[in-house]
Amino acid sequence: MKLDVAVRTLCDFTARAGDLDSRFTPAPTALEGMAGHAVIAQRRPAHFEHEVVLTAAHAGLTVRGRADGYDPRESRVEEVKTYRGDLDALRDNQRALHRAQARVYAHMLCVARELAEITVAVVYFNLDTEAETVLAETLPAGALQASFQDMCERYADWARHERAHREARDGALEAMAFPHGKMRPGQRELAVAVYRAARDGHPVMAQAPTGVGKTLGTLFPLLKACATQGLDKVFFLSAKGPGHGLALDAVSRLRTAQADGLPLRVIELVAREKSCAHPDRACHGESCPRARGFYDRLPAARAAALADPGTTLARAAVRAVADAHGVCPYYLGQELARWSDVVVGDYNYWFDSNAMLYALTLVHQWRVAVAVDEAHNLLERARSMYSITLSTEDVRAARAVAPKALRKPLDGLLRSWRALQKKQQTDYAAYDMVPGGLRDTAQRASAALAEHFAGAAGSPDDPALALHFALLQFGRLADGFGNHALFDLTITGDASPLGGPASQVCIRNVVPAPYLAARHAAARCTVLFSGTLSPPDFHLDTLGLPASTGWVDVAAPFSAEQLRVSVVPGVSTRWRDRARSLAPITDLVAAQYAARPGNYLVFLSSFAYLEQVARRMAAAHPDVPQWSQAPRMNEDQRADFLARFTEAGRGVGFAVLGGAFAEGVDLPGRRLIGAFVATLGLPQVNPVNEQILAAMGARYGQQMAYDYTYLYPGLQKVVQAAGRVIRTETDTGTVHLIDDRFRQRKVRALLPTWWRVGIASNALDRPSHAPA
Repeated sequence: MKLDVAVRTLCDFTARAGDLDSRFTPAPTALEGMAGHAVIAQRRPAHFEHEVVLTAAHAGLTVRGRADGYDPRESRVEEVKTYRGDLDALRDNQRALHRAQARVYAHMLCVARELAEITVAVVYFNLDTEAETVLAETLPAGALQASFQDMCERYADWARHERAHREARDGALEAMAFPHGKMRPGQRELAVAVYRAARDGHPVMAQAPTGVGKTLGTLFPLLKACATQGLDKVFFLSAKGPGHGLALDAVSRLRTAQADGLPLRVIELVAREKSCAHPDRACHGESCPRARGFYDRLPAARAAALADPGTTLARAAVRAVADAHGVCPYYLGQELARWSDVVVGDYNYWFDSNAMLYALTLVHQWRVAVAVDEAHNLLERARSMYSITLSTEDVRAARAVAPKALRKPLDGLLRSWRALQKKQQTDYAAYDMVPGGLRDTAQRASAALAEHFAGAAGSPDDPALALHFALLQFGRLADGFGNHALFDLTITGDASPLGGPASQVCIRNVVPAPYLAARHAAARCTVLFSGTLSPPDFHLDTLGLPASTGWVDVAAPFSAEQLRVSVVPGVSTRWRDRARSLAPITDLVAAQYAARPGNYLVFLSSFAYLEQVARRMAAAHPDVPQWSQAPRMNEDQRADFLARFTEAGRGVGFAVLGGAFAEGVDLPGRRLIGAFVATLGLPQVNPVNEQILAAMGARYGQQMAYDYTYLYPGLQKVVQAAGRVIRTETDTGTVHLIDDRFRQRKVRALLPTWWRVGIASNALDRPSHAPA
């Protein structure tokens, strides 16, 4: 069995040792590293050989790589590494990796050039000072050969195991049967579109309502494509934690439906704060026992976790392995993602600027499919990923703990900030670009912080380190600033004794398309699926999808008779009309409850509006049981809210549209028999959104600006909330759309096609189904 491996992969697997250490040290970007290599190359003599392509073989393994440089006269191989700050801050496990890479290249050159010995040099290049530090050793060819063979034998055993797993996996996936025998009609249409996207190598958007079986209808064809199209991995990404459970449950159903099981490695990635074994400890070997000797214990933990490919490594399973081997569960999970076939996690693992799965895919040249669950959430999540807010209070907090050398650049940043503030006539203003003075002083402050932390590792709760990270992001976004973003300044407080009122500056992403396009290009296919992706052009434009993106609109498995949808005219939920809307809304809810007692949800546009309606309901209709969503509810509180919706329960829950209970909540049968949506869900009209409106107009034309900024995002929330009522083919229920604007033709066109929407002539009349 012939196996190929890159030098970096071989060394990364076999040479890492010692402690885990996640303390911050400044690292060059890829472009800075390339520039540093170029400087070194220019300094070398004419006979020096650059980028030397090399191969060597042992134990059935062919190792390939490209040495940075070789001096044939000096018989010296160089491995160049760029860095910033203090070289002594470089971690021991990183140095061991660099040394191992240089020695492998040295062995390959000894074989290729028939050398008896060679000088092995790791050249560290300081990007700030352009100084070289050379760590060199002269080694005989025999010693290098022995080291190389040991590494190959250790890796080859693992590689053969991996090859056998891949062959078993692909064979099983090719023969895999659908767990329910026959797909539902809409589910089959979805699966065919997804498989064709993976086959042809382009993204696809799939609008598929609840009840189709979106998760299984997406995962099944992508796993089939792993076998037939050579996909290495499937990344299943969701905006919220419950989406993880749906994916893991779908895999479980696929496993149990196969007579011989399914050798499929599945890992759930969990955020650090939810997986850390010692949240009170710093993440390095001097503080945390799970970090101390992490890389020494990692091989055994990795082997144990992956011993049974029929086990899904959900959060609890990863934690159990980590506990058994005394390693960090968070970083163990990240390591296991490298070797898993299906990775389940949050959007940020692929779409964020520092996304782990995206970086690994580029490094290892994986062929991947990315499934984006509830993809209507991606726009807002991506906007936040590529936005940054800085406050004067953040700078002052950093200055308060900073050493004297940092105070001057931080004071300079505050002075330029105050100068900008003084010119501003209003509490909020947006600008066409990032002001040059602020940008320059922010860059100087960032450089000073980088120099400081290069010599002293910062703790996670250090406000100066937090400011450094924020300024790095600010600088990156300022460098890429364009018509996809806004820069604004907001005065947030009164004048401070330290000078000037408190304020915030923000580089605010409006359209993440320029950033997300590279993510779509790196995947064999991206599948974005949701019950609300209309109109498709809106998502094509804002999410950076190429023109080749496919579109499928899957028919609902429900009939119009299952859901009575009524537009309630004569009521306005606009802010200026809210006081007059309280009585009609609560009377309607009470009348519906009296006519058909059961569980209902009432969705309002804000917590303030919710409280007004709930108080009016309690006063006017005290016989109707009610409970309300509260701001910032934790997991237990959310569970308690949903626990009120039982099959035999009766009452009304009040919730905020777009919040935790407006999507991703499954209440089938009589657990929920109706919903009232007393808002169009339109984003609040405020200075920020009006600037977004202007930016959308400049980018897509004034005709589409309002729809892209307000209408489409609002109606998506309405449809998601109403979708809580009908969850299965046997459910029945009612939805009341309360606002006179629901009668507008443009608004009605964005509602699901299977709804038969009528106009209620009074609170409980069956709708007439006359055109609104």
